[in-house]
Amino acid sequence: MKTEAVIQYLSEYDGRPLKLMEVCGTHTASIFKNGIRSLISPKIKLISGPGCPVCVTPTAYIDKVISYAEKPDCVVYTFGDMMKVPGSKGSLSDMKGKGIHVEMMYSPFEVPEKAEKNPQKDHVIAAVGFETTAPVYALFMQEAERRGISNIKLVTALKTVIPALRWICENQEDIDGFICPGHVSVIIGSHVYEELAQRYGKPFVVAGFEPEHLLAVIYEIVRQIERGCGEVKNLYKNAVRDDGNSKAMMLLDEYFETGAATWRGLGEIDGSGLYLKAEYAQYDGGSRGLDRDMELPESCCCGSVIVGKINPNECPMFGKGCTPLHPYGPCMVSAEGACGIWYRSV
Repeated sequence: MKTEAVIQYLSEYDGRPLKLMEVCGTHTASIFKNGIRSLISPKIKLISGPGCPVCVTPTAYIDKVISYAEKPDCVVYTFGDMMKVPGSKGSLSDMKGKGIHVEMMYSPFEVPEKAEKNPQKDHVIAAVGFETTAPVYALFMQEAERRGISNIKLVTALKTVIPALRWICENQEDIDGFICPGHVSVIIGSHVYEELAQRYGKPFVVAGFEPEHLLAVIYEIVRQIERGCGEVKNLYKNAVRDDGNSKAMMLLDEYFETGAATWRGLGEIDGSGLYLKAEYAQYDGGSRGLDRDMELPESCCCGSVIVGKINPNECPMFGKGCTPLHPYGPCMVSAEGACGIWYRSV
């Protein structure tokens, strides 16, 4: 069906109200950039999900990384979007202003050479992400082993999407369908959503990022709901294979194992964390058991935003006590955080 016909159908939809979750923060950004909400019926509500790994990282993780940076014999490396995430004592950006040892990196592969040149210090990487970036850290481990570098550690907050989606299906019964994350699905494939679709009877449709991709996926989900079915469809076949990227998954299996992990806003979810296996313990900077989260002020609604209970602009702190320059909650920090995207777009 041509895009014009899809837009006409979605704009004229007059069935029961629907709530569809876009799991990926990049989808949220594209929906805003391309004015997707203005093209569809107000009876089709698009909500954001826990698709930003920075946003769901608990306070204890930030505190752990800061504790390394405070040591005179350590240097911490992190991507820029982690710098402003609040911990109980402040953010990495706050600490850097006080002189602690934090460096922004563009790739973890910058670190081995620095570690070799400065063997007196431990070089600690804040490894945060979903399945999209986790294989990079597996390749990094290969490189560290090959070069025999022993003064490198990873503090991981690597998470897997399927357990979180299962948690949402169990706890958010009013969500009618899911726009599955494109980047993550490149690694894990589309077949992995079938168990969820069969158990909960809801559509799970994999989407690309162009406006026509998103409109096609919304159309597919609405049509499935109208037919009374919930199936998995892969509408991003130019990038996503049904079985995913087998080489990347093998790399993950070689270096990582799953375990319970805490998601800010969701709590602890079994099997949702990726941790270095015991044989690579020398590289682990103490990633397990980081389950303590900070009590955010009563008016901060990050927990509700992350699971799609409210839109970011419904939070009383949105744009007032909480902005990208002065974030109170993690959803305002990352480029893929729902609050930050809404703030820059509305």
